[in-house]
Amino acid sequence: MVSRSSRIRTILAALLTAVRRDLRSVGSFTGNNLFVVAVLFLFLQDSQLFIAIGSFIGMVLFIPLSADPLRVVPRDRLGIWPLTTGERRVLRIISPWLNPVTWLVAGLAVWKRATMGVFALAAGIFAIGFVLPSIPAARKGMWRRLPAFPGPLNHLIRKNLRETLSTLDFWCSALVSAFCLGLRIARLLPREALLPMTMVVLVAISTCAQTLFGLDGAGGMTRYRLLPVRAWQILAAKDAPFLLISVVLTLPLAPLAGFAGALAVLAMGHHPSVTQRNEQVRWRFSSGVSFGTSLVEVIVMSGTAAAVHTYPLLAIVAAAAYAGSLWWFGQILEKQTE
Repeated sequence: MVSRSSRIRTILAALLTAVRRDLRSVGSFTGNNLFVVAVLFLFLQDSQLFIAIGSFIGMVLFIPLSADPLRVVPRDRLGIWPLTTGERRVLRIISPWLNPVTWLVAGLAVWKRATMGVFALAAGIFAIGFVLPSIPAARKGMWRRLPAFPGPLNHLIRKNLRETLSTLDFWCSALVSAFCLGLRIARLLPREALLPMTMVVLVAISTCAQTLFGLDGAGGMTRYRLLPVRAWQILAAKDAPFLLISVVLTLPLAPLAGFAGALAVLAMGHHPSVTQRNEQVRWRFSSGVSFGTSLVEVIVMSGTAAAVHTYPLLAIVAAAAYAGSLWWFGQILEKQTE
């Protein structure tokens, strides 16, 4: 008969393996456009901005990394494990300490140089990340009740919107947008800052444009082959949620420039999305295909947004470039789905 300690050790070893696998997926942010911009500022010898952006990325990552290790076990499977009530209590007490973030928060609690504000912030974010996956609405899917979109692509657009909302890129961009909205309501954001902050919002979410098919899984293209729609429509259904989110998040700032910048990002992002479909992980930062691609994408996006902000009619040029990219890469995708 297996002893109590052996059962606990076996379960903890399996949970530790799952935690390590999650930690390895965190490294995807190094290919993210936001990180690329941070490295660019470091090359320009602006270490303060590099630290600021890095700290922001770390704060956003802190939430998914704080998740309860027991959440990786399906609730029905956890319920049928041959464990006594005492063993479940022991597992409940020990399992959070398999997460390195728990040790980090505990270290801040005993570190004399850490202020109470820093500890409270870290503990609060940790609590959110630990408790959030246990909320019934989060377990069943936060984004199932999305509004319907007109036309035959409704379900495709809703599915793609749910995928985009499950990336840390969106949440990072949404935090910046919410912060700017608060400043505008308080009348503390000068007009000169509207365009730069619009670019920050776009940079935070722009990597998603390089990985439009990244969350579809291995059978994604097989399912697309069975749909009675053209390939360019599939690509357009991927673009629509990105454009919608970009416009909504830049509404407190410069929405026309944000819309034009999003069009430029998608026009460039079609190539890596169609030809180099990198698999992505939900609730992580999207990972771009290369540092050079990300850097060029950020430069083109920023230039387009700035030009349209100064000369609004140039938005027509951005829309034309996007339409040309959609048609061209729609043809390439058509050959792949035949």
